[in-house]
Amino acid sequence: MMFSRAVYIVVLTFISLALNAQVEVGDTISGFSLKEDNGKTWDLSKDFTAKYLIVYFYPAAMTGGCTTQACSYRDVSDDLKKDSAQVVGISGDAVKNLKIFKTAYDLNFPLLSDPEGKVAAMFGVPTGDGGSITRKIDGNEVELTRKVTAGRWTFVLDKDNIIIHKEMNVNPGEDSNNMLHMIKQYH
Repeated sequence: MMFSRAVYIVVLTFISLALNAQVEVGDTISGFSLKEDNGKTWDLSKDFTAKYLIVYFYPAAMTGGCTTQACSYRDVSDDLKKDSAQVVGISGDAVKNLKIFKTAYDLNFPLLSDPEGKVAAMFGVPTGDGGSITRKIDGNEVELTRKVTAGRWTFVLDKDNIIIHKEMNVNPGEDSNNMLHMIKQYH
């Protein structure tokens, strides 16, 4: 039996809500560290240096909605910096996928690899089975594989790692501007 993507997401979210601990606005996120697109380790306690941190989870590098969302964050990066905010994108993609994605779209913020979905679970973000896609990069077919696929959720943390905003119904093309608008309200 075939299900639509919307039905799949609803079922995935329901299962994840039953299995993952829910975090809410006002909750504190304990430290985490993940491999970054450049192979270095990104650590919340060391690399979160702005007043606000936007943490967005996305399903898969080099796919339509995820590319739209990433490019929109790239395009508002100067405005985010003016409002003392930084951004990280997290997916179940392998580091090599993230490096390809970052290079292909000239992204100017860290992409973090959560191959087991552990940080997604910490935030209560639903995850499902991974998968593979093939993309043409510099004229060559490249297979991009991930172990888990995360739901598209966005969080904003303050300097004390307290969640000040949680968005579970994310529009990829509007997410960056919505978060920018939300952060401006805190100034």
